[in-house]
Amino acid sequence: MGVAITQLLEGQEISIEDLKGKVLAVDAFNMLYQFVTTIRMRDGTPLKDSKGNITSHLIGLFSRTTSLMAQGLKLVFVFDGKAPELKKQERERRAKVKAEALQKFKEAEDAEDVEGMQKYAGRAAKLTTEMIQEAKDLLAALGVPVVQAPSEGEAQCAHMVKQGDAYAVVSQDADSFLFGATRVVRNLNLSGRRKKTNALAYETIKPELYTLDTTLKTLELTNEQLIILAILVGTDYNREGIKGIGPKKAKKLLDEHGTNYDALFAAVEWKTHYDLDWKVLRDAFTKMPMIDDYELQWNAPNEAALRKLLVEDHDFSEERITTALKKLQESDAAKQKGLGEFL
Repeated sequence: MGVAITQLLEGQEISIEDLKGKVLAVDAFNMLYQFVTTIRMRDGTPLKDSKGNITSHLIGLFSRTTSLMAQGLKLVFVFDGKAPELKKQERERRAKVKAEALQKFKEAEDAEDVEGMQKYAGRAAKLTTEMIQEAKDLLAALGVPVVQAPSEGEAQCAHMVKQGDAYAVVSQDADSFLFGATRVVRNLNLSGRRKKTNALAYETIKPELYTLDTTLKTLELTNEQLIILAILVGTDYNREGIKGIGPKKAKKLLDEHGTNYDALFAAVEWKTHYDLDWKVLRDAFTKMPMIDDYELQWNAPNEAALRKLLVEDHDFSEERITTALKKLQESDAAKQKGLGEFL
């Protein structure tokens, strides 16, 4: 879901060129869900190979990653680990929503209602364990490092940026700032457009850079106050937030109460909405498990492994792989340092 505070954030439009040579920590699940929800047939069904295996995630990941690599970006993909116990209710809610959407999709399919199929297909999309492993295998074959987070992938991304091992987190969500990331890049897409969810139309987009310093200065908040604001409007750990409180009203409450959080939560009658102490939610962001023993090493793509996974196993065309690898080899960054080094 992500935190509903993006309307308060002010980003700066940037170009892909601005990110050349920089290490970017990608929230893998965030990006993969973009692919499985939007890369679909006109009737909403996901793309599949001849064996019936979904390939939307591989098509999007291969295309996006090789294109960004050719531009000289140093990507590292971070995958979610064990979800926090606080997220159990949200996971159950999402599973229910997907199950309901899948049922409506099947009903539309039986009725040959293409518009209905397209409407519900994206909502029913999910990542399976097999799809996640395939994504990791693809990245390994491309020579791109993968980090397995102990818990939330976006928290691990934020930690790596905060530590100085990466320049920014790549994510569509604002959660990274709550975990302490200093920079977030949204809309990292070379095509300059994005397919609208549950629609056949596209919208124009440009990469945007958001910084924690600018965000906090603009809102006149501390990082801890930003977390409190997020809790008031709703996070993945308390999705509903406080009814009737949006980002602007939450900001006003923080202006009134400052750091007297007990008074603030008493004012919004927190205990009538949640049995959980608000401090537990705050600690979910400030004490999330993270690791430091990751290795960031970029290697030349393994052409044989790529062809095995994509061509032999999933019916990708030989030409598609050859063209992508040729672009990598001919890229300016590759010519300057050698393919295995420029990444």
